[in-house]
Amino acid sequence: MAQKSKKQEENQTLPKALSGIDGLDEITNGGLPKGRPTLVCGGAGCGKTLFGMQFIIKGITEHGENGVFMSFEEPSNDLSLNVRSMGFDLEDLKKQKKLVVDHVRVERSEIEEAGDYDLDGLFIRLGHAIDTVGAKRVVLDTLESLFSGFSNQAILRAELRRLFHWLKNKGVTAIITGERGEATLTRQGLEEYVSDCVIILDHRVIEQVSTRRLRIVKYRGSTHGTNEYPFLIDEDGISVLPITSLQLSNSVSSEVVSTGVPGLDEMFELGGFYKGSNTLVSGTAGTAKTTIASYFAAAQCSKGERVLFFAFEESPQQLIRNMSSIGIDLEKYVRKGLLEIHSSRPTLNGLELHLLTLQKLIKEFEPTTVVIDPISNLISVGSEHEVRSMLVRLIDMLKLRNITVLFTSLSKPTEHMRPDLAEESVSSLVDTWITVRDMEGIGERNRGIYIIKSRGMGHSNQVREFVINGNGIELLDVEIGPEGLLLGAARQNHRAQREAMSDEQRKSQEKNVRELERKRQILEAAITTLRSEFASIEDNLSAPAQPEKQQKSKSKK
Repeated sequence: MAQKSKKQEENQTLPKALSGIDGLDEITNGGLPKGRPTLVCGGAGCGKTLFGMQFIIKGITEHGENGVFMSFEEPSNDLSLNVRSMGFDLEDLKKQKKLVVDHVRVERSEIEEAGDYDLDGLFIRLGHAIDTVGAKRVVLDTLESLFSGFSNQAILRAELRRLFHWLKNKGVTAIITGERGEATLTRQGLEEYVSDCVIILDHRVIEQVSTRRLRIVKYRGSTHGTNEYPFLIDEDGISVLPITSLQLSNSVSSEVVSTGVPGLDEMFELGGFYKGSNTLVSGTAGTAKTTIASYFAAAQCSKGERVLFFAFEESPQQLIRNMSSIGIDLEKYVRKGLLEIHSSRPTLNGLELHLLTLQKLIKEFEPTTVVIDPISNLISVGSEHEVRSMLVRLIDMLKLRNITVLFTSLSKPTEHMRPDLAEESVSSLVDTWITVRDMEGIGERNRGIYIIKSRGMGHSNQVREFVINGNGIELLDVEIGPEGLLLGAARQNHRAQREAMSDEQRKSQEKNVRELERKRQILEAAITTLRSEFASIEDNLSAPAQPEKQQKSKSKK
């Protein structure tokens, strides 16, 4: 019998309930402890009530587990109205007898401590609600309101402990929300000790950008992520963003896709880069990074691939207009549904919301190719470490989906051959790195392109000059002069000189041919004259011999 994995053994020993919150089940290795209480604590506005409500609603709609939401702060009608904007219809679920929303009104001014205080009344009320719908999930929000009028700490601690044990005995998966204390996780300082799972929600503002974080303080009987994880609240509720996958287990492809740029494919040994890989195009301002990205997007669309173009600097209309001026028609691919351009300013949202937006667009549009132009703008809304963390998560997500991605990045101009690495946070992560840069000389600026690296594939080490005109990008042949690589006017001068030299050589060669022909004719004429002279001499020498022959013949007679 095969040995069971650690995760399978854990799932058998500790049953878990899926939370219904995107990303949370991943870092809890399966969800919240089933049949046990979980404490969710945090300050005002951090999302505790929504956390509990989403847990209840998703349990009903996705897992068939009815629920009870008991509020000590907000009336039932207010809760229904507040969560309706996120698509949660509490009234419909209540009509279907799947949900009970109960508001327990607690007014501190009306409370008078007399005799022993206990929660028997709450147990009866909560037990009735649970039995009414056969609830498997319970949320108590917010616990401090229940004890706001009482000061006897010993009694409060005893009743809190009894409440948690009562919920566990009922076998319901419970979430209890609480406000954070000054020196403890909660106001009473006891809930975190009697809870089987404790989750802290935090809402902070860093450099005028709102950021939310989630951390699992403890989880009895289960391994869990211990880092602070960013989470977001949008129209779909709460989403937790794990830092990154710990295992690099994504599949790879040997298929090669074209860059779309004439001449650039020739610089790669296999004629492009691998499908499912990620490519960085970096360079200073005005070096055609967006143009190269648009070429790539158009080439993919022309093959029927779906492309998501994430732009941080230009609106879709502006991008389409600018690319049409060099012969790239992006609009036709937008009309066909093959290209979707999503534009936004980096400062509109924090890094996490940008990542979540991209994730949602990828799920909805299901592209095979993604272009992000430029990633360097994200530095304005986060530190280099935060940007790198976000990009690692993004790259992992794209690799797992086998999506081919092209990033562009703005580099700071430097005096060195290699650009100042503003894209340093991602350059070591990408499979292919292409750099475009300005090359100045003889009072003009020219553009050059070269490949820094391409994993698993041979590539050219040449710096190729390229020009952009109404027909698009054209990579020029390498011209080498006495002082090295020639560009622009120097290239043209060198070519003109070479052509002039070739013309002179051709004329000189023609002159030599004519002179040779003249000398050949003179030689042939001289040879003809000599032959005539030789024939004449030969005739003269042979003429006297005839009479002598006749005399000899007469004497013999």
